[in-house]
Parts: sequence; C-alpha cells; structure tokens
Amino acid sequence: MTDNSATLLRRLFDRAVEVADPMQSLATSLPPRPAGRVLVVGAGKASARMAEAVEAEWGPCEGLVITRYGYGRPCKGVRIVEAAHPVPDAAGLAATTDMMALLHGAGEDDFVLALISGGASALLVAPAGTITLAEKQAVNQALLASGAPIGQMNMVRKHLSRVKGGRLAAAAHPAPMLALLISDVPGDDPAMIGSGPTVGEGSTPQDALAILDRYGIDIPASVRTALTGPGDAVPPGDSRLSHVQNVMYAAPSQSLAAAAELARTEGLDARIGADDLEGEAREVAALHAQQALEVQADMAPGNAPILLLTGGELTVTRRGNGIGGPNAEYALALAIALNGAPGISAIACDTDGVDGAAEVAGAQVGPDTLPSAAQRGVDPADALAQNDAHSFFGALGAQVVTGPTLTNVNDFRAILIQPRRSEAA
Repeated sequence: MTDNSATLLRRLFDRAVEVADPMQSLATSLPPRPAGRVLVVGAGKASARMAEAVEAEWGPCEGLVITRYGYGRPCKGVRIVEAAHPVPDAAGLAATTDMMALLHGAGEDDFVLALISGGASALLVAPAGTITLAEKQAVNQALLASGAPIGQMNMVRKHLSRVKGGRLAAAAHPAPMLALLISDVPGDDPAMIGSGPTVGEGSTPQDALAILDRYGIDIPASVRTALTGPGDAVPPGDSRLSHVQNVMYAAPSQSLAAAAELARTEGLDARIGADDLEGEAREVAALHAQQALEVQADMAPGNAPILLLTGGELTVTRRGNGIGGPNAEYALALAIALNGAPGISAIACDTDGVDGAAEVAGAQVGPDTLPSAAQRGVDPADALAQNDAHSFFGALGAQVVTGPTLTNVNDFRAILIQPRRSEAA
C-alpha cells in the first residue's frame, strides 16, 4: 500500500467517526430542556459522550449512564459508570440495578431522556429469573463465538433480561420519555439497538431458545427455564410505551455519506454500497475482493480511482484461539483473496475503536501486505485459520488504533481501486 493510499483511507475512516460524534450531532435532535425534574439514563459505548453533549445544551442533569471501560466522560450531574463489554460484569449489574430504581421513582411530572447506543446489550445487565451473572456471561461468550448475526444475538439477550425488550421504558412509566438512539445494527431497527430497552418486543422466549439450539449453544437449566415460560418482554402495543418517543439521530449511512463526500473532494469516484451488510467476515471479504478485481479490470488507465464503501456488522465463527475481530478478519481474508493485486488498498474498522475484544479498531491492507508478511515470517493462511488477524496485522504494523472514539455506528469498510497501470495514489 502506498503511503498516500493508507493516509487517505485513514482520513476517510476518521471522517466517518467524526460525523457520528455526539458532540457534533446530538444537539439538533435535543428539544429545549423541559420544566421540572429531568432524569437522564442510558447505556452504550457512546452514552457518556451523549450525556456530555446533553449537559452542554441543558446544563447539569440528574441521572445515570453506563458505558464501556475507558469511555467515560466528565459530566457535572449525570453519574457515569464504566463496566465491561462485550461480556457483562458485576459493575454493569450494580449500575443497572441503580438505574432501574431511579426510573421506578419517576412520576408523570418528570421527564426521562434515554441515551442508547451500541454496546448497551452488554452494559445493561439484569438477568431474568434465577439466571446468575456467571451464567449470563457464559451464554454471552458462546453467542459471540457462534457466528450468529447481531439481530439473533440481541433477541436472545432480550429474553434473558429484566431491562431489555422495552422493560427500561416500562420502568419509567408514567413519566414521558424521549430516547435518542445511535444505530449500530444492520437495517437501523430501533428494537435491535442495545437490544431495544426502550422499544417493544414481538418475539417470544421460545424464539430465543430456538436460536441457541440452532447454534448448538449449551445452556444451564436456569436459562432453559427462562426461555420455556411465557416471558415478560413488553409488547409493542403495551400502554406503558405510549409515553415513549424513540428518535434515531445517527446511523451508519450518514457516516458513509460523509466519507464519500470527502473522497469526492479528493477526486475519487466514491460509490456507497450496502450499509447493512451481515455475514461471515471472511466470506464477505472474498466476495468484495472479486468485486474489486472486476471493477479494476473494467477501468481505463486514465480513470479516476474508485472507492467502494460499505457498512453493517459482520461476524466471525470462532475456529481457533487467536486474537481477532470481524474487521481484522475481513481485512486479512481480503488481502489473501487479492493476492497482492497492484493498485488495490483497503481499510476495515469498527467505528467504536474496538474490533472484537481487542483494543484495536481494525486494519489496513494493500499490495504489499502479503510480501511484508512473508518477509516477517508471518503466515496469513495460518492466521486466518486461527482467527488471529490482530496478531497478524500487529506484526506488520498495519493495525488501526484509535483509542475510545466515544461513538458507534458499526463497521466501516473502504476499498480504494486504482487503474492497473496507474502508480498514482
């Protein structure tokens, strides 16, 4: 990859993250501060930054927000609690208990502002029935390794919870609630963002059990009991949700559009593909490599470089014991499939700065990726087989490390295609 290509691709990713920053985007969806008591609650990787943006407009507010370790922000009134993600922990459990108690004390003259972003599924922790935290953690870990798409994982999470699937909103009844959402799910379904704590749920516990059985996930008796009963998810037409307004103010499509706009100012032919892609990361990468090669084959030498942009949330079925995530695995599989094709470079990152369980956003690849690996004695095929993409790119110095981005609109993928005879970046 030429330095110019790598720099440009990183700038495009940074722009996609920038427009989803709550400090840049939340204020336009925030009404004037209501009179009377205001409670701010929320959860997600962006929730502390969202609370910071709210207080910048409304001043200090009472409330409680749960975010990922390292993603806290200084707020004057809202209490910020950091907890574990993607596998929940005791800090999230205690904070969720406090949040539900705060909401149960709300009255019809109060106003509740809920701030929900990706990551809330793990950060809001209130196991259903007799399920223990350890049992909830084990099921969550198994789901993450199963390759199940996010929608199916979140359906299971809803029916194993006392806070998701509309229950957070129901706890605030009869107080009016405005929920501001940042989408990190394919299709931007509000019921799937953070497992829908403010949105009614139409599925059943038996639907969730069928997902666990489909992926061969071994579950304890407490989980099976919870999923064979009637359940208590709040249905979409429940009267307790009549006071709730859900507003999605940031989504992956906006970030892709911003990146495309910047690319066009650089003379690129930017083409936005699907922003809701799902599937196995390595399989999607193989398809995208083929597409890129076909696009390049149709380009004349004088054509402007073409940029292919996509979003969504890919998954990884864990086969090995390496350190990887969907974006790094996509990038590795893409490099293998391209096999050093000249003039094609790419970046694949999660906009929250965390790909899988690693503190790495993703990786960049180019024509020099495989030769560089060979020089360092790193085997790309073995790394892919072991789900060890982060170690692979770490050895090459091709990781993208951002630290906490304080937002989350999911995967960002960009493939930059130069005409074959062009050396320009």
